[in-house]
Amino acid sequence: MIDEKKLRKISKFLSLVLRHKPETIGIALDGKGWTEVAGLLEKMKMAGRPLDMEMLEAVVEANNKKRFAFNADKTMIRANQGHSVNVELGYTPVEPPEILFHGTARKNIGSIFQSGLEKRGRHHVHLSAETETAVAVGQRHGKPVVLEVRAKEMRRDGYAFFVSDNGVWLTEEVPTKYLVLKEEVKS
Repeated sequence: MIDEKKLRKISKFLSLVLRHKPETIGIALDGKGWTEVAGLLEKMKMAGRPLDMEMLEAVVEANNKKRFAFNADKTMIRANQGHSVNVELGYTPVEPPEILFHGTARKNIGSIFQSGLEKRGRHHVHLSAETETAVAVGQRHGKPVVLEVRAKEMRRDGYAFFVSDNGVWLTEEVPTKYLVLKEEVKS
């Protein structure tokens, strides 16, 4: 049995190196965000964060957000989305549902309704198909609120939508005219 606290700590560090700062341990990501598992394990060891294949598989499998993926033979690994480094994840546009959701903190609502949802340092704005996921995301930032995104209308107006391997909906931006504030979440 692997300690959940340890898995979470490793997962956070992997998010850092596979999404934002691969140079932290001296790995390189290819143009699609992949890096060799053997090299990752070696660099983790050299950085004083030893990790074996069994533990890496447990982190990938146990991550409730499915942030990471192996290739078919488990020789390569990457983060599924959320990168701030330049990678092309190879997603093709898909038809979104009528409504998607975005969770945020109450304190952010004013600026969101001034400028819309912006990707900022990421490749895309992250959206979810369920309000429960949006609430969980919003809680990470403060008192949660959920925004409805009129995704089907956006798509008709020419905006592209993608779905990551772990089910996160992605788009470049969400202008304010497509946003509706749902009732505040009772937490």
